[in-house]
Amino acid sequence: MIIATQPYYKIERVVSAGDLETIIHQRSLCLYPDRIVSAYREFIIEEIFDISFRDLGQGHGVLYLHTKQGVFPYTVEADAELFIAEVKKLIS
Repeated sequence: MIIATQPYYKIERVVSAGDLETIIHQRSLCLYPDRIVSAYREFIIEEIFDISFRDLGQGHGVLYLHTKQGVFPYTVEADAELFIAEVKKLIS
């Protein structure tokens, strides 16, 4: 059962035939009672130390997952307050 989701995006820049193309991949972080799942990673709640957010302005920011394996950044457009609150309930 998913508790909360947080949309994020990754920007990929591809050079082909002298052209620079920007591809934006829309993805989601999904919070479950025992883990957080991204497009390519899964974090067990017991291995998450903290979650933080840095506002970059103009509706963009970076959500940081502080884990046993390191810090993982996720670039977000949407407000992350609800997601952060739900994660903090589980990790405290």
